[in-house]
Amino acid sequence: MAFERPGESPLDYYKCRYGKSKLLFRGPKRDLKNGYYAFIGGTETYGKYVKDPFPELLEQEVGWPCVNFGALNAGVDAFLGDPSLLELCEKAKGTVIQVMGAQNMSNRLYSVHPRRNDRFLKASQMLEMLFREVDFTEYSFTRHLLSSLKSLSPEKFSALEAELKEAWIARMKALSKRISGRTTLLWISDRLPEEEGPFEGNELGLDPLFVDRTMIEAVRPFVTDVVEVKIPAEMTLSGTAGMFFPPLEAGVASEMYGPDVHQYIADQLREMF
Repeated sequence: MAFERPGESPLDYYKCRYGKSKLLFRGPKRDLKNGYYAFIGGTETYGKYVKDPFPELLEQEVGWPCVNFGALNAGVDAFLGDPSLLELCEKAKGTVIQVMGAQNMSNRLYSVHPRRNDRFLKASQMLEMLFREVDFTEYSFTRHLLSSLKSLSPEKFSALEAELKEAWIARMKALSKRISGRTTLLWISDRLPEEEGPFEGNELGLDPLFVDRTMIEAVRPFVTDVVEVKIPAEMTLSGTAGMFFPPLEAGVASEMYGPDVHQYIADQLREMF
């Protein structure tokens, strides 16, 4: 592929905003005057590097407008703290909520940016006391922070992980309660919730980080449906085939789901319509 500038993307996301929301969503911007389904979630829902993410594919198949409210690197906080977006979900025929990791949200141990939830802002006194030897000003992103803390002390990290899991359950219940219409909790991963996946040392595990079966079952009573999509292993081996990205972002793109995976997710969701 050739590009006019090294960092120029060949894919136009038509970024837009809805209502008074400060979040930047993938467009083109949709007309919300008539019936629609809402999709909220992180990078997978947004569909970075793919032309047609699964909400768009689903719309093509079922005929109903499927509005993509996914946000890059978003956690639960990005949506729970956005009254304008929650109002749009209230008006939708149904809302699909992607299961997002527990690392990208504020909790009793650290705070994150209210919209760019992968950005670490500040450690609490509790975390500073737990890891006295750490200079937290050296960290800007949650994943980097957590990987370093786990490498430093797996024992102390277990207490941090327990806090993240507890906070995730509380936040997901609160989000589900704020949307009174039909809600579908959508699990997307290379693993099932009860599977941890192979990782060791300071590796944090497979996305959605730290979320397990117990957590999903704790939230289940607060949603209408739960759809679990485990991506077939052969689909994760297709590399970046069919994806659009600047050459300098090839490494990042290789870690994202490609068009075949998005089609697979859309196929699994079709029955809810």
